[in-house]
Amino acid sequence: MDPHVVVGDDGATRCWWGASTPAYAEYHDTEWGFPVDDDRRLFEKLSLEGFQSGLSWLTILRKREDFRRVFHDFDHRRVAEMGESDVVRLLQDASIVRHRRKIESTINNARKAIELAESYGSLGAFFWSYEPPASSRTLVSESPESRAMAKELKRRGFTWVGPTTAYAFMQAMGMVNDHLVGCDVYPAVHDARSRFARPVAV
Repeated sequence: MDPHVVVGDDGATRCWWGASTPAYAEYHDTEWGFPVDDDRRLFEKLSLEGFQSGLSWLTILRKREDFRRVFHDFDHRRVAEMGESDVVRLLQDASIVRHRRKIESTINNARKAIELAESYGSLGAFFWSYEPPASSRTLVSESPESRAMAKELKRRGFTWVGPTTAYAFMQAMGMVNDHLVGCDVYPAVHDARSRFARPVAV
């Protein structure tokens, strides 16, 4: 068996990281890698990846409901209307990661997301245009597509979006199936991706 695949106490076979905590197991089994085209969820994940920088994903995952509460459930049009008074307020909110630059980045990126959606018809159409032709099936932290995506996002004024962040986003949103072949979830994600209708620019 692939040493990166482990059997949990519940008997399920998972990618090694997905068995480390109950929170990770649920996220691994029900979300990570399944294809997403919903603009709110895409903006949420992009934003939370920025907040994760320098921290563990588990820290962000445990605070996700609070992030959703303070950022209007990641409706990018509502987040775009937030201003300095909101930044000051959120810096006092211990339920989230209190980091001024990351909070400001989320608001900035919401404004840029509006422009991006107007250009492509949806955020999904933009992000899925960077789907790789196939998974590398190797453990990597970035790819040519994630580097291209990050470069274009930065060109459009987005912040806290480097190639590694972009690749983690692509993994989570199902643009690649990076579940290990021996993982119980791999075939479900493979099937979901095969049936998924990719959004296209309009």
